Amino acid sequence: MTDDAVPDHRSPAPAPAPDLRASDADRERVAEVLREALAEGRLDMAEFEERLEATYQARTYGELTPITRDLPTAGAAAPPAPVSFTKAPAESGSWASRIVGGEGSSAGGVAILSGFERKGRWTVPKRFNCFAFMGGGEIDLREANFADREVEINCVAIMGGLQVTVPPGVEVVVRGIGVMGGFDHPRDDGPPEPGAPRVVIGGFAFWGGVGVSRKVTRAEQLRLKERRRQERVERREARRELREGRRDREY
Repeated sequence: MTDDAVPDHRSPAPAPAPDLRASDADRERVAEVLREALAEGRLDMAEFEERLEATYQARTYGELTPITRDLPTAGAAAPPAPVSFTKAPAESGSWASRIVGGEGSSAGGVAILSGFERKGRWTVPKRFNCFAFMGGGEIDLREANFADREVEINCVAIMGGLQVTVPPGVEVVVRGIGVMGGFDHPRDDGPPEPGAPRVVIGGFAFWGGVGVSRKVTRAEQLRLKERRRQERVERREARRELREGRRDREY
């Protein structure tokens, strides 16, 4: 037997063929790199949304690879490298990875005849204080990390409005008081997910309001939209094959 016939186990695994079909997990790995790039300022919102839409529309590795070719992988420093599609076991307890401890990246927000927003990748402190007077503020927790398993958002809205958006699966407790104003209660989407944080929303609203709602992220909306489109295509294909099978039997 020659040396050429001996397999070299030290060689890296070959890259997937460009025409190989990509999985949902592959698309999510690319989406995570895009979210990191947005948070780091490598992409603006328009570029992020354009690339994210292309990610969830991609069918093959060949379509996915160019999307992150000019970006570093998640958590990596330069030089940039494309996303690795090496399969790895999914992490269990995804919420646990988002409860990071510490003091939080923002202690509060103030809007006086103006506005503020906290959204995207940020860390919610144990207590977040916000105030709006004839202004408005947005506190979006859908992509946030949490300093503790229970966080409190204290809202004061006077002739103004504050909006708190939480992801599905998070337990929400609303304790605010409204005088000629009010606090919304989010729809109940069932029991909290295991390990999910608890968000307590309190404070005071006078001639103003605090809205609380549950929403999925835009990335998840795109993913669900694409999944529904794929299901419609599969149903049409199944009906077509059924019709063709009937015609074949008739002949």
